[in-house]
Amino acid sequence: MNVFENDWADVLKEEMEKPYYLALREKLKSEYNSEKIFPDMYDIFAAFHHTSFENTKVVIIGQDPYHGEGQAHGLSFSVRKEAAIPPSLRNIYKELEDDLGIHTPAHGDLSYWASQGVLLLNNVLTVRAHQAHSHRNLGWERFTDHVIDVLNKRERPAVFMLWGKPAQKKAASVDAAKHCVIESAHPSPLAAYKGFFGSRPFSKANRFLKSKGEDPIDWEIKD
Repeated sequence: MNVFENDWADVLKEEMEKPYYLALREKLKSEYNSEKIFPDMYDIFAAFHHTSFENTKVVIIGQDPYHGEGQAHGLSFSVRKEAAIPPSLRNIYKELEDDLGIHTPAHGDLSYWASQGVLLLNNVLTVRAHQAHSHRNLGWERFTDHVIDVLNKRERPAVFMLWGKPAQKKAASVDAAKHCVIESAHPSPLAAYKGFFGSRPFSKANRFLKSKGEDPIDWEIKD
C-alpha cells in the first residue's frame, strides 16, 4: 500500500523498494514499538502529503524533527499549534517581518506554507524523544537526498532555501542555473546574526516565482 496519496507515490515508489529503505522501515517498526518516537508514525511523511511533487515551489531543508513532547508533526521548522514557538522559528518570523512586514503569528504551525507548495523537508524524518539526532544514519539521509535529486531534475524550477552549512551541503548538487538557490546562515539563535537576518529569503523567493510565471507564496500565517 502506498504511503502517499498524491504524485509522490509514483516518484518515490522505486526508491522505497530498495534494500536500504526496506531495512530502514524494519528498524522504524522496532523503534516505534519499543521507544517514544517523534513525529507520530502517521505524520512521518506529512511534508509530502501537504505538498505534491508537481506543486513544490519552495524547498526549505531542516535537520531532524523536534524531539520534545507535542512539537513535531512532520514539517521542518514547524510545530503543532498548541506548542510554544521554538527559537529558530521565532527568528524566521523576525526575518519575515523585516523582509515583508508580516507580523509574527501566535503559533508555529507552517501547514499554510506547505499547502501552497513549500516543501518543509527534514534531512532525517524521525527522532527518539529527547534524543536529538538519534535517527541519524538509519537511511533517511539517502532517502531525502533522492527527494532533492528528483526535484533538481524536474523541468519546473523551484526555490531552494538553504539555511546553514548542513542544508547547503545536502543540496550542493542543485542546478543553480535552473533553480533559485538562496543560501544564508541558519536561523538558530547561535547563527542568525551571522547572515540569516537581513537575507530576505521570502521576497527573493517570490520574485523568482513571479519571474517564472508562478503565483508567489502568501507567507502570512493567520492566527
